[in-house]
Amino acid sequence: MLPHPAAAVGAADDDEDLLADLLHPRSISDDDRARFEGYLAEIFTALGLDLTTPATAPTPRRHLQALYDATIGYEGDPKILTAFPTVCRGGRNCELAQVVEGPIPFFSLCEHHALPFFGEAWVGYVAHEGIIGISKLTRLVRVVTRRFGVQEAMTHEIADELTRLLEPHGVAVYLEAHHLCTQMRGVRELHPKTRTTAFRGTYTDGDALRSEFFDVAGLRRPR
Repeated sequence: MLPHPAAAVGAADDDEDLLADLLHPRSISDDDRARFEGYLAEIFTALGLDLTTPATAPTPRRHLQALYDATIGYEGDPKILTAFPTVCRGGRNCELAQVVEGPIPFFSLCEHHALPFFGEAWVGYVAHEGIIGISKLTRLVRVVTRRFGVQEAMTHEIADELTRLLEPHGVAVYLEAHHLCTQMRGVRELHPKTRTTAFRGTYTDGDALRSEFFDVAGLRRPR
């Protein structure tokens, strides 16, 4: 989870507590790493991979490290902490002014098959008393998606975390992705994308703001 906006712009004395709450460093001991690599070697061998060649002997080690790197989102990102005040103080003009960022590329691992899915995200919000640096929206998307999960849940998690961080008037999130679990196995779809949306606050009040979000993002609105 991310810190509350009041804390994000709060006193420096609270920085260590904020970081402790936000960050969750991971580590794998040398003994565990060797054990996990042994398990992977057994699996790869059983599936037919010859691990006796110079090219493939390190494959279990590389695969374990690749999984570790692909799920670094569990560790969080301290740079998401920064939020800034805005000149908007709840007036009607602020309720209509959107900030939209995207496309934000992302790569993730499906929690059902541990196979990759990848695509792009668009994030929009209507500021209330705080704004967030544009790069922080990209960091938020990547923290959430660099984990095991499903696209539907990740879409809502991005919306919920941005809502909690800024307490804006509204939040809109749109993700579209290719899922290798359906392209490499199962029905073996090659081209379809999965599209998911999440709306909060003023985006749920009517159709106009949602339509503007898709227009500003340069997207064709899902039917």
